[in-house]
Parts: sequence; C-alpha cells; structure tokens
Amino acid sequence: MAEAATKLPVKSEKNAPAAPRSDNWMGPFESLRREVDRLFDDFHPFDFRLPSTRSLFGRDLPALRSDAWSVAPAMDLVEKSNGFEITAELPGIDEKNVDIKLTNRVLTIKGEKNEEKEEKEKDYYLSERRYGSFQRSFQLPEGVDADKIDASFTKGVLTVKLPKTPEAQKAEKKIAVKAA
Repeated sequence: MAEAATKLPVKSEKNAPAAPRSDNWMGPFESLRREVDRLFDDFHPFDFRLPSTRSLFGRDLPALRSDAWSVAPAMDLVEKSNGFEITAELPGIDEKNVDIKLTNRVLTIKGEKNEEKEEKEKDYYLSERRYGSFQRSFQLPEGVDADKIDASFTKGVLTVKLPKTPEAQKAEKKIAVKAA
C-alpha cells in the first residue's frame, strides 16, 4: 500500500535582510571542517559500559548520550538535468514540525522532534523524554527557479525539488576530456 506524499509549503520572505556575502574563499573549507568535526564527534568505536551496571530493578537504563538530533541530519544534494534535489531522512518527525523558508536565495530547512515515553507497571514507573531541533541552510545556485521550488514528505523522507530555469537547462555544455 503506497503512502501519499504530503506537500510542505516553502515560505518565501521578500523583505528580509540581505544574506551575508560569501566572498571569503575559506567558506567551503570551513563547511568541510565542520562536517569532518561532526563525523569524529559521532564516531564512538568502543562502548565501555558493562551490561550488568546499566540496569535498575532488572530494567535496562537508557544510555546517557542521546543520538537523537545531536547534530543536523545528513542531507543529500543531487544535480539533475532539469534541477536539483535535496533529500533528508527525518525519522520520528511529523511534517507539521518541518519548516522550509527561502530568503534572499538561501533555503533554510528546520525541524523539531519531541518524543515522550511512559511506562507504568506495578513495581516501577519509567518516563523518558527526547527532544531536539536542527537547521540547515543552502545557498541556491544560479539558475534555480525560486518560484517553482516544491517540497514533499513521505514515510519520514523530506524531498525538496529545486527546478532549473529553462535558460539554465539550455546553458549546460558537455566538455570532452582528451587524452594527453
């Protein structure tokens, strides 16, 4: 049974302050450094917790470190002949908690997750809460038709389509690689 995609609005703000110019040549390197730092922060090859010390009244305790949204989720950006496509896996988030805005050719995707779990038994009571938010911003490349951006959310996967203008599609040129 196929689940229908839910359309998400892309809000466009016309009178917002201008986005800061990124004439600084270090911009892409700074972004790469942050991504590498994020990868090392998330990499924990050894788990030193002993199972017997992580229980209370015979119940396993939750880990102290929460993996839920410690950083922004990874997003894939793919260029196709007719446009660009951004996809992100956002498990546990409802489409009503995803916000997409376009301001001065900067597309910002925000999301928030709130999760509560409660168990009541005769001899114990367990209550857990997880919450977090993320925000990712993308500078739109030249040739994107900002008025035709479309976003959908299906089974926890956000897809944002950024169509190219007809002029940008015609301007593509294939360059042959010659052997030396």
